[in-house]
Amino acid sequence: MTTDGLFDIAEPDDAFGGPAEPQVREGAPLAVRMRPRSLDEVVGQRHLLGPGAPLRRLLEGGAPASVLLYGPPGTGKTTLARLMARSGAGSRHFVALSALSAGVKELRAVIEDARRRLDRDGRSTVLFIDEVHRFSKTQQDALLGAVEDRLVLLVAATTENPSFSVVSPLLSRSLILQLRSLEPDELRALLRRAVVDGRGLGGSVELADDGEDALVRLAAGDARRALTALEAAADGVRSAGGHSIGLADVERAVTEVAVRYDRAGDQHYDVISAFIKSIRGSDPDAALHYLARMIVAGEDPRFIARRLMIHASEDIGLADPTALQAATAAAQVVQLVGMPEARIALAQATLHLATAPKSNAVITAIDAAMAEVRAGAVGSVPPHLRDGHYSGAEKLGNAVGYRYPHDDADGVLAQQYPPDDLVGRDYYVPTTRGSERVLAERLPRLRRAVRGDARG
Repeated sequence: MTTDGLFDIAEPDDAFGGPAEPQVREGAPLAVRMRPRSLDEVVGQRHLLGPGAPLRRLLEGGAPASVLLYGPPGTGKTTLARLMARSGAGSRHFVALSALSAGVKELRAVIEDARRRLDRDGRSTVLFIDEVHRFSKTQQDALLGAVEDRLVLLVAATTENPSFSVVSPLLSRSLILQLRSLEPDELRALLRRAVVDGRGLGGSVELADDGEDALVRLAAGDARRALTALEAAADGVRSAGGHSIGLADVERAVTEVAVRYDRAGDQHYDVISAFIKSIRGSDPDAALHYLARMIVAGEDPRFIARRLMIHASEDIGLADPTALQAATAAAQVVQLVGMPEARIALAQATLHLATAPKSNAVITAIDAAMAEVRAGAVGSVPPHLRDGHYSGAEKLGNAVGYRYPHDDADGVLAQQYPPDDLVGRDYYVPTTRGSERVLAERLPRLRRAVRGDARG
């Protein structure tokens, strides 16, 4: 490994002036030893690596372009960056930075070094930045000039949707490629290769069918997780004098599946979206699944409670007036009791909302009213409804003629409440589901009585 005085360069130059095959230290993790050395060894991402696909063209020496690789952990982002550096027919230098440790000063140093290298011997630089979403706006802005002038070919990796975490100017200068979790068959191929390959386990163990099934299930589409679990299981089997990895061996080696869920990232938005949509769709079982994923991943229970309260009004409303009460009560339990016990109240509120009759009439009504206000429908308050609790109000006509509804036997009497231009305007349209069925029958009669005519 060489250094330029600031950063370790993981791949020394070979005889052709390009990045040589990386030297993997003895005892490196299995996932590192099995990192693909060529495009043919890459497993998965067929939508990006098929004939004519954009990433394949880049890796086969096509026109250079900066790339944002966006996808879950263990899908090959770092591997593809290294392969891109090796694809430049010996003309590209590879530098890797992590957004966790690099700052603007380090970025500018790399860019200046890339400028000198390009001027001196015509070699371009591939700058790989892992977890680019952790860069501040200032740090991302520092890259713009170098990317624009192609002083560096940026390959940035992120587990988050770049639309939320990368500045627009950088997005517009980069090709955004979304990597997908590996399919079960792709994980099986990866595991089988690692078992027999000399860089991997070299045939020192066998992988039974039930052990392979368990590893695929535990990996959840993550190649690194699959290989890490395989290595742990293999170590356990060999230390016990065994040779075959079965289900029990995998279970002993891996006590709990890590739930792939980043509270600050794209999975955060995807899972909460699926949670709310499952409740809206009246599927309590799916809703509980997504609730469980959030709880196990350590999501802030206050965030979950807030979303339940919003949902209670937005998608249920007066179809079940107790839904908001249930959601609010769950939020109070979260505040007063805390986790883990509060998970029960969150589950109860989730089930209440998921099985409740649904109506979006409340949000539709307030949004319609607000839209008209924004459009200028803000006529004067009728004089009889204005405040009359001050000296001189009566002389202005304020509160004069106001009729007190409780003086009527039914508690409802004819009187104008909206501004003149909005008389007869209906915003709230109850459904015929749940408790709103009663309101749907009663509201027209109320409107007729208040408006004093038969139009309702």
